[in-house]
Amino acid sequence: MKNKIIENLDNPAQLEKLYREDKSAFKQAFNALEPELKSNNILRFWDERLNYESESIKWGTSKELLFVIIASLVAGLIAKLPAIFSIDQEFFYPRNIGFIIFPVLSAYFAWKNRLSTGKIAFIAGMTIIGLVYINFLPDVKESDTLILSCIHLPLFLWSLLGFAFVGETRNNNEQRLGYLRFNGDLIVMTTLILIAGGILTGVTIGLFELIGFNIEKYYFEYVGIFGLAAAPIVGTYLTQTNPQLVGKVSPVIAKIFSPLVLVMLVVYLTAIIFSGKDPYNDRDFLLIFNALLIGVMALIFFSVAETSNRSKSHPEIWILFLLSVVTIMVNGIALSAILFRISEWGITPNRAAVLGANVLVLINLLLVSAQLFRVLRKRREISGVGKVIAKYLPIYIIWTVIVTFVFPLIFGFK
Repeated sequence: MKNKIIENLDNPAQLEKLYREDKSAFKQAFNALEPELKSNNILRFWDERLNYESESIKWGTSKELLFVIIASLVAGLIAKLPAIFSIDQEFFYPRNIGFIIFPVLSAYFAWKNRLSTGKIAFIAGMTIIGLVYINFLPDVKESDTLILSCIHLPLFLWSLLGFAFVGETRNNNEQRLGYLRFNGDLIVMTTLILIAGGILTGVTIGLFELIGFNIEKYYFEYVGIFGLAAAPIVGTYLTQTNPQLVGKVSPVIAKIFSPLVLVMLVVYLTAIIFSGKDPYNDRDFLLIFNALLIGVMALIFFSVAETSNRSKSHPEIWILFLLSVVTIMVNGIALSAILFRISEWGITPNRAAVLGANVLVLINLLLVSAQLFRVLRKRREISGVGKVIAKYLPIYIIWTVIVTFVFPLIFGFK
């Protein structure tokens, strides 16, 4: 794309055609090229067109606002179903918590991206299959496969949301990375909304207590639950209509925490040697170890996704490379511990699920580390790391489907 842009600098019509054919690839190539040709007036024009950020807050169209309001009410009503129909909360929420948010957000992006009827039918059909399947699984007490399905089903719904987010494009790596960036921005925005909502809740309850009304119970049962359900929906709406709100915050967070996490991991691995703890014989320690692995891996992927469409300094790349290498070490320890436990006590649904996930993560981290090493040797651009992450995402989705829908059948719902 870079070469095509350079070849057509004096052909505005062809530049416009290239932009319309693949907007994300055009913008990525342009942002990498623009510093080299700052004096070119055409590039200055395209820079303003592609990277202009309005200082005012956009509230979208009236239709979008109405959609968000209705979607928030629907999510709140889904969350209130146990109270409305006297459903056992311990049965409902573990199985259906993902259906409170993800289908509504999928509907939002399906509407926003004007998906074809076939793709909408696919997303709706898969959502219904998941809903029926999880609620008809036997209610076996202490069932490992049921717990695994309840944990992985939200990930399955998350993948359907990604399908709606990407839109009509197929195998678009930049759109997949855009979905990862969206998740990072959504976490930041939703956190801010929840903090603001928490302050409002405290002030409201306190003011009513001053005049003799104790509204705490009713407030949380009605206002609070609707607010919690609406937070990610409103956060999604704000990030999509005003990308500048958190577009610069998320990369800064990733830049700050990457070196801190790297130092923490090195110190932690060193401390393990002197602690007397090990993941081979301590199951809880192994679970924490794997949670740490997932969190660090997510930080690496998020950092790459946030910067895949622009240049990155040499020290930042070194930090990501070292972080990925240390994470591979953590993964290796966790993987060896899982294999040890399987060899000693046999295979179980939990061990099989964790083993599969760790193998997939290890392969992905090795691919990412190899790409980062090539970037350091100036044989690849940072965008190549993003492509590796984007192409690997379907592998995780396939594994999620297997654990959610196949494991209960294989292990007899145990």
